[in-house]
Amino acid sequence: MTPEQRDRLEKAKLSLRSARLLLREGMDDFAASRAYYAMLYLAQAFLFGERQEYSSLAAVIAKFGELFAKTGRVPTKFHRLLIDAEDLRHAGDYGQIHSVSSDQAREVVDHDAEFVELAERLIT
Repeated sequence: MTPEQRDRLEKAKLSLRSARLLLREGMDDFAASRAYYAMLYLAQAFLFGERQEYSSLAAVIAKFGELFAKTGRVPTKFHRLLIDAEDLRHAGDYGQIHSVSSDQAREVVDHDAEFVELAERLIT
């Protein structure tokens, strides 16, 4: 594991922790947003292992799908979860307050936890 990967993995874990706190406080829009960023940090961690770095969030998502999901290095569902989390983040960040339901927020936070577990297993 490179120092950059370690940093992103730690940042993802802290973001997951933050998302859980926000969820407990009923701040579903913000919990979903934090969960998305945790997933994004994990995608970056995977890409750093390939010496790939992108400043555009869309490029990170696309390259993660291309290099990891489409090749079977990670289950394709994780690319889909990242895309779905991005949609929720847009709703939570740019929509009206309470654009993300508590069920949606809880689900994306749970998916984020799965993504963290995957990264901890595969990034060595």
